[in-house]
Amino acid sequence: MNGTDWGALGVNLAAAAATALTVLLSTFAVAVRRGLHRIVDIAWGLAFAAVAAVTWLLSAGHGDDGRRLLVAAATVVWGLRLAAHIAHRSRGHGEDPRYIALLDKASGNRTLYALRTVYLGQAALVWLISLPVQAASYSSAPLDALAYGGLAVWTVGLAFEAVGDHQLARFKADPANRGRIMDQGLWAWTRHPNYFGDSLVWWGLYLLACTAWQPALAVLVSPVLMILLLTVGSGKRLLEKHMSGRPGYAAYAARTSGFLPLPPRKPARGTPESTK
Repeated sequence: MNGTDWGALGVNLAAAAATALTVLLSTFAVAVRRGLHRIVDIAWGLAFAAVAAVTWLLSAGHGDDGRRLLVAAATVVWGLRLAAHIAHRSRGHGEDPRYIALLDKASGNRTLYALRTVYLGQAALVWLISLPVQAASYSSAPLDALAYGGLAVWTVGLAFEAVGDHQLARFKADPANRGRIMDQGLWAWTRHPNYFGDSLVWWGLYLLACTAWQPALAVLVSPVLMILLLTVGSGKRLLEKHMSGRPGYAAYAARTSGFLPLPPRKPARGTPESTK
């Protein structure tokens, strides 16, 4: 009979929390030594990959081997790609303005404030968002049509995220584009193709955990929370606030969807075309 080994999953929840905390605390120690908190963004993907690897090891004998391997591999591939991309993008740069603004709010010790608000907070988010990865690994249900549908959603999401990141990196590497707004390729259809792809990745992983209504309901918080983080949390909202003063950005935002990929809107009559 197919089902979820809830007892073993409970043990894994504790192990996943310890794993996420270990990755983020280790990152905190490195960040303090280097005086650079932006490296926590690299640890985000690495923490998910670590949780997936630990879950795969601990779930042996408790869940379907095909589902275990698929969800672990999908999470590790996504996490390592994201970490590598952010590491490459951040190379040679100083502190991220987001963390400078955050630490300026500290009323006491800035280092302890960073520990509480950034590192411990991200460890908790990694644990919570990774619930589908953990639950799927402890299900005895063999791979079915819904699981392969989840893999398809994950694949589209990863491709959208990776292609969007590549297009932006190539655009910014051209000196001729300095000061211009990226509105080409996927960026002509959505202002945040990487964030949209990220959301699809986690909806795909969620579908892999939907082996019965109980786990499906229990882990629904994961993709919902990820979308909230990407759209109204530290993702889209803060980035657009930073970009709002750039020449041409208002016109770009007026014609381009904020999240879901949609055909570019025609500019309103009388609205001048902006530079890219």
